[in-house]
Amino acid sequence: MSATLRLHSYWRSSCSWRVRIALHHKGLPFEYVAVHLVKDGGEQHRPEYREKNALGMVPTLEVTESGTTRFLGQSLAILEWLEERYPQPALLPKDAYLRAAARQMAEAVNSSIQPLQNLSVLQYVKGTLHGDDKAWCQHWIGRGMAALEQMAHKHAGRYLVGDEVTLADACLVPQMYGARRFGVDPSQYPTLLRVEQACAALPAFQRAHADAQPDAQPTSR
Repeated sequence: MSATLRLHSYWRSSCSWRVRIALHHKGLPFEYVAVHLVKDGGEQHRPEYREKNALGMVPTLEVTESGTTRFLGQSLAILEWLEERYPQPALLPKDAYLRAAARQMAEAVNSSIQPLQNLSVLQYVKGTLHGDDKAWCQHWIGRGMAALEQMAHKHAGRYLVGDEVTLADACLVPQMYGARRFGVDPSQYPTLLRVEQACAALPAFQRAHADAQPDAQPTSR
């Protein structure tokens, strides 16, 4: 029996974006539920949303199956669940080493770049520490992207790991958008830029793009 999927998402959230890519790549229908991260102090902090996601973050994947509704948070956990529940088309290579390489690059974005540009972190840097949030972002994004470029040299074909899309690509594309948003020049990373361009030609990535979402505000910072 197929599950009914609802994705609680924010258009510009890179973590939500990754999950949208996976859902579209696998051809899975889902309902998009917008969660505005800024309006009225952030809808993600409302008690009714916290019941779905204890950390008050997006994305949350709501899964209803056989009359039972469950909630999954954390984008890579959601990607892994989708891969296990709907294995085709795959987002992980068959080879064990290449699977690990894809996960390594996904985690490079997920744990070493994106959290440091997260809204709550920037609010703390600027509002509490009175620091330069843009300079903070540029430093950590640049450091992480340089390392990711080096990793990509070892495994890239058309995409980050060979010639098939993996969850590493699902993490890369939103991060490239984030790099530009915070003033980091992606031309410094030619392999990443080439892979991003290859992904941009795919319908799943086009449909998942931030600006294509129903709650998009493309002129926003």
